[in-house]
Amino acid sequence: MVRLLGPQDRLLKTIERQYPDVQVLVRGNEITLNGEAAQVEAARRLVEELIQMVRNGADLGSADVTSSARILDANAGSPAELLSQAILTSRGKSIRPKTLGQKEYVDAVDTNTIVFGIGPAGTGKTYLAMAKAVQALQRKEVERIILTRPAVEAGERLGFLPGTLTDKIDPYLRPLYDALNEMMDPEIVPKLLASGTVEVAPLAYMRGRTLNNAFIVLDEAQNTTPEQMKMFLTRLGHGSKMVITGDITQVDLPVGASGLQLVTRVLEEIEDIHFSRLTSADVVRHTLVGQIVDAYTKYDAERQAAKFEEDKNRPARPDKRWGR
Repeated sequence: MVRLLGPQDRLLKTIERQYPDVQVLVRGNEITLNGEAAQVEAARRLVEELIQMVRNGADLGSADVTSSARILDANAGSPAELLSQAILTSRGKSIRPKTLGQKEYVDAVDTNTIVFGIGPAGTGKTYLAMAKAVQALQRKEVERIILTRPAVEAGERLGFLPGTLTDKIDPYLRPLYDALNEMMDPEIVPKLLASGTVEVAPLAYMRGRTLNNAFIVLDEAQNTTPEQMKMFLTRLGHGSKMVITGDITQVDLPVGASGLQLVTRVLEEIEDIHFSRLTSADVVRHTLVGQIVDAYTKYDAERQAAKFEEDKNRPARPDKRWGR
């Protein structure tokens, strides 16, 4: 019951927010639902699914409650079956998809050679890709993991960085190291890095290589140029998989188009390449992150609409070549 309701009954409050017309009462090990019949039935189904997820060993969070409610409302199946399948278990913590969109993304990695995970911050694009890479290595489906990302600063120019080449590129690759240490024994990670079984490198180091029997993850792909994206994709060798993640709304390139934006149009129809598009509904960070993403999306849409109207109503410039 404690795992079901969460610390300080946080999950109970989340259930009440999902169904505001339902009164939820807890006495000991009994939960009583009062309210309009249809809403009570929906809440009952949600509670039963959450109980089953707890029995399956899942550690529930607010995202699990809201995701389960969406799946039930959409009649998309049983949340306990869809969301309880762990990719990895590390230090007693299971890593698993927590939304329907994440589940479809993870399944796409299993069935396709190249998968693009495109979506806003907090949707688990990189984290789940890293989990699938570690899983593939543990199952001996691949011989090594290669993690890469472009060395582009987020809106700042840090200037000269002291130290060796490794010291210079380390800040850009730190998020990948952090995820790796969460999913594997921190004592083993340095040995895997030293032996080349796990390689973390900037994207610039990929040119001229053929990557065979590897699971390759390209993070922050929105900061690649079209030329870099083409170069990276053509590194694919036999027995390898690629997962490319990015958020096309957070491009940090100083000039030029994003390779991730272009590739969605160029490769959309090619078989064995899949595009998973995650949304704010798949955000599993703080609940405010999803609201922030929606607010910025709305603002960008309004700004583009205003610019379109401004361009449409702007009078045409006279053509000086003909004296008009």
